[in-house]
Amino acid sequence: MDSTGAMGQVLSSKVAPVVENFLQGSVLDTSKDVLIHRLRGLCDNAENQPEIFHDHEIVFIMQGNPNQQPINFHARHSLMHPDAWHLRYLGVADIGDKNKLTLIRHCVDAGVSSNVVDFLNEMGFKIDFEFIAKGYFFHKGRMKVTVSKLYKILQPGSTDQVEPLSQSHLVELSVVAPRVQEQIGEDMKNFAEQLKPYILYKIELKLDHLQTV
Repeated sequence: MDSTGAMGQVLSSKVAPVVENFLQGSVLDTSKDVLIHRLRGLCDNAENQPEIFHDHEIVFIMQGNPNQQPINFHARHSLMHPDAWHLRYLGVADIGDKNKLTLIRHCVDAGVSSNVVDFLNEMGFKIDFEFIAKGYFFHKGRMKVTVSKLYKILQPGSTDQVEPLSQSHLVELSVVAPRVQEQIGEDMKNFAEQLKPYILYKIELKLDHLQTV
């Protein structure tokens, strides 16, 4: 069995399948502080300062059968705690039903050791692109909310030489659940309404203009 088939078998038989409901949008840098203030009021633990993160993410890709979608893995670690690595498999977002209130995709999350990059290279994955994400994390019940500034890496493999990707911050809402639940979409829509005029569009972020290695 080739590595693509082996990886698919692991994902299908060894890990309980879950789905991620998500919305993505953006807020201009000039309005970011206002949005952060609003989120502090809407989310849990409003009396505390929001959690911050400063992460380096590497997206790996493997193209198996030409008639199938390539497999993507996202390896991410904190630059504040460099040995803390996280690996995520993301399926293709379901965009067939226009009546859905959020995008939905299958996902698998796992904490991994710091040699995950070497492991993926050995499995035959190639680096598609990498970037830096720096921002704020909130939660509202089981809903995760992040506001992050994305930075393009100018020198592959070096997290010191970066430049902002745009003059805005990425805003993401997500809920991971064991199955598709309509109530989740309703809850996320209602929350997003409270963030207007910072509209969360029902689209999937494309990062193909980032540094390709």
